[in-house]
Amino acid sequence: MIFTKTPIPGCFLVDLEKRGDDRGFFARFFCEREFAAQGIVMRSVQINTSVSAHKGTLRGMHYQLPPSEEVKVVRCILGRLYDVVLDLRRDSPTYRRHFAAELTPQNRSMMVVPRGCAHGFLTLEDNTEALYLVSAYYDSSAERGVRWNDPAFAILWPSEPAVLSPKDSAIPDYTL
Repeated sequence: MIFTKTPIPGCFLVDLEKRGDDRGFFARFFCEREFAAQGIVMRSVQINTSVSAHKGTLRGMHYQLPPSEEVKVVRCILGRLYDVVLDLRRDSPTYRRHFAAELTPQNRSMMVVPRGCAHGFLTLEDNTEALYLVSAYYDSSAERGVRWNDPAFAILWPSEPAVLSPKDSAIPDYTL
């Protein structure tokens, strides 16, 4: 795997290191040792998927409070998505900053979302599917979110969302 650091500490774009021939290629999707060598301590306890039927569906920005904080590894396996990581760690030099990248089945890039960061994405095509490896079990009592267009963060989205859940639209402004 090829790990590319982003401006957010602990957040990486991960690309496959392909070994191929005329049949195609082989590559690791996840290796605990290779992740640990980058300082990403992760044991995957869940693998989740989300399918968004319509272009312009926004999912996020979600995170879980301690002790249920989670590392996520996100990959787009169908369609295209604009993936965003928002640093909410108050002791981080990039607190309140975000990083985004387009994930597609063709580029096969994955986003590593560190503990303490919110995550969300906007679909850029109909029928977009994301696959997530998650390091902590879902805990509804620890689930939180920040609004996608909260002025405290000024996230630059490629377009306005066309589809947003009532829960995500009702998130109040972030309290600093």
